[in-house]
Amino acid sequence: MTAGPELGTPQLVTINADADVVRVRQLVRTAAVAVKLSLVDQTKLVTAASELARNTLVYGGGGGAEVSVVDSGRRRGIRIVFSDDGPGIANLELALTDGYTSGGGLGLGLGGARRLVDEFEVETAAGRGTRVTVTKWARSM
Repeated sequence: MTAGPELGTPQLVTINADADVVRVRQLVRTAAVAVKLSLVDQTKLVTAASELARNTLVYGGGGGAEVSVVDSGRRRGIRIVFSDDGPGIANLELALTDGYTSGGGLGLGLGGARRLVDEFEVETAAGRGTRVTVTKWARSM
């Protein structure tokens, strides 16, 4: 396994199989430890990443995750960008609703993943795929 991304050097994991979801989780955990996220925050970020990687595979037909160490000047964190060229999310508002699931994931859905991270952004359009960006920050340095 790689040591995790350094500041400014994102690592890309292609997501085309279940094993790739595991690779995303491992990379995110390694990166989270490197920036000194608390154990609770590590668990939250890895859980969100697992859900989003699974969504990329199942609903997006595969894609990628780009894991980066980011620095705001006051603190460091992990940013992950999940992207696919799938059908897009037909009803984003519904997909972000608590408790909404279309089945097959951890049951968190997008809304659950959003609650586990500090920053969450979705870009999607019918027929143009989906891009979900999440960031989790460590406590002040």
